[in-house]
Amino acid sequence: MRTWMIARDLEKDWNGRTLFEKVNMEVTEGERLALFGRNGCGKTTLLRILAGMEESTGGSVERLLPLEEWGMMKQHEEIPAEVTALERAYRENGELYALKQRLDALTREMSGTGSEAQQALEAYGPALEAYEALGGFDWENEVEKQLQRIGLPQETWNLPYASLSGGQKTRVRLAALLARSSKLLILDEPTNHLDEESLHWLEEQLKAYAGTLLFVSHDRQFIDEVATAVCELNPDGIQKYRGGYTDYKGHKERELREHEALHKKQEQQRKALEESIRNYQQWFKQAHNAATHQSEVKITQSYYKAKAKKNISRYHAKQKQLERLDAESVGSVRQAPQLKMSLEDEGFEARTLLRFEHVHFAYGPCVIVKDAHFQLDRGDRLAVRGPNGSGKTTLLRLATEKLAPSSGKVKLHSGVKIGYFSQELEGLPLEQSLLDSLLELPNMTQTEARTLLGCFLFSREDVFKKISDLSMGEKCRAAFIRLYFGGANLLVLDEPNNHLDIDTREVMENALMRYQGALLLVSHDRMLVRKAANRIAELDGEGGFELFEGTLAEREESRRLREEHPGGREENERRLMLELKLSELMRGEGESGSISGSHDKKENDADKAGHKKKENAAWPGTFSAEVMDEIREVKRELAELKHPGS
Repeated sequence: MRTWMIARDLEKDWNGRTLFEKVNMEVTEGERLALFGRNGCGKTTLLRILAGMEESTGGSVERLLPLEEWGMMKQHEEIPAEVTALERAYRENGELYALKQRLDALTREMSGTGSEAQQALEAYGPALEAYEALGGFDWENEVEKQLQRIGLPQETWNLPYASLSGGQKTRVRLAALLARSSKLLILDEPTNHLDEESLHWLEEQLKAYAGTLLFVSHDRQFIDEVATAVCELNPDGIQKYRGGYTDYKGHKERELREHEALHKKQEQQRKALEESIRNYQQWFKQAHNAATHQSEVKITQSYYKAKAKKNISRYHAKQKQLERLDAESVGSVRQAPQLKMSLEDEGFEARTLLRFEHVHFAYGPCVIVKDAHFQLDRGDRLAVRGPNGSGKTTLLRLATEKLAPSSGKVKLHSGVKIGYFSQELEGLPLEQSLLDSLLELPNMTQTEARTLLGCFLFSREDVFKKISDLSMGEKCRAAFIRLYFGGANLLVLDEPNNHLDIDTREVMENALMRYQGALLLVSHDRMLVRKAANRIAELDGEGGFELFEGTLAEREESRRLREEHPGGREENERRLMLELKLSELMRGEGESGSISGSHDKKENDADKAGHKKKENAAWPGTFSAEVMDEIREVKRELAELKHPGS
């Protein structure tokens, strides 16, 4: 494999602070590298340095692949409001886009009269030749072909780029990069604000991409699906680990265990050496003192002097061993500061906290929610999923009574205390400092406030910052402090980890999993939903609402079974019931009668059922005629479901 780029001893200072140093990395053809690290560690800055968009403080970058064959998708970009989606795709190739604009301008001028039209006509020919020589028309066709290939409908091409959804914008930007035939793609947070369908599409596109990829993402499942290696960026360098995020975690845990074992062994060696050194010091003093006082017999005196000299030699040898050990010491494990977070309710004991009763909501003719009917009990963790624009946030606002339903009822228990986290971070006192916002709380001292802010990773200087001046990640942590003090028994969270790094996300996940109250959650983070939710609600964007009683893993298994056994939900449930019934009958546990009544009858006649089970166990294969008829009937129904019409 060819090497496309080599970075040697890169370092970057920012406002007098060292972001990173001693960064050495190599990117080879065909790799898919995930650049990983905490917020603020300099990932975006490093990408810009590698792409030649920013200068490093020290070190060098050797680009064996020309920059013209690189493509970079930035995390943020400023695009004029009037630019269409198609124009945004064209803008990716600056040289050809400038020539295209020149040709368009000359075409408009030629339609006029006078000397300006004549000058435009004379300039048009050379400009057209230059455009054709650079493959301009082929490039235009390729841009349109890529837009179609990635699933962006042609009717959206002339819409303002700013009006597109996050997923559509990502598709436009990726299509533009692919049209350039870039051999090395750099993507900075391409998964931001994408719904599940768009995430899956992006994963498939990048897995099929034949070039080399270097990307930053906080989506752990995306890293697992796409990356061939994870490059962890730290202040003192970069370390490469083969595989995706799950593999990276395994490597880190193994490294930690090995480090701790080596550190423990070195500490034991240190204690043994220090004890030996103390002993040799003591023996030397004793031998030296004995030699000094033995003045009568010279032989005895020389013996003690030799003994003292031998002990001091051993003492020096042990000291050198200790010095070598200090030089090779791995030290104790240095872990970066980590968010310390817990969420507790106030011990509210009511069972049902929230109930939707046939709720309908629409914005004019646009139906958002239609006949939503469910309840949320203490201990429920309901994740609301669906494509962007399907009404997930609207559902949360209905649940918190920030919106009133068009019809139906939303009922909250009179004792419910809601903790609401909005993706817009509503309710933060933006003009206050972090410290002042906490000191307003009853009985809060400055020492307690500073300690708490430290637990949420705010340093000494940060506590005096106005909340409006914080980064989005810092504002998210400030919003979680308000939940920390809320004592809520119902948490309603709308995209709570959009701006958090992976370490902080995992701490938040653990806090949510320990939380004893009820949780209503919207998140595009599939790992969070997989870990935290025990019920799934899905919106289809047309008002449809479907509730699944189970985890995301169970939901995915249900879908898989449905695909393997098409026929609709009712038929699948009927098939499962029949298979269970047949299993019970064959084990001798079934009762004759209808399937729907079998469980009630077993409960009412528990002793009789137990006796029957023992009897059948004693005589395997012996069934009454009535049971045999029921077995045949269940098998017939199963065959009909599996092979309808046969």
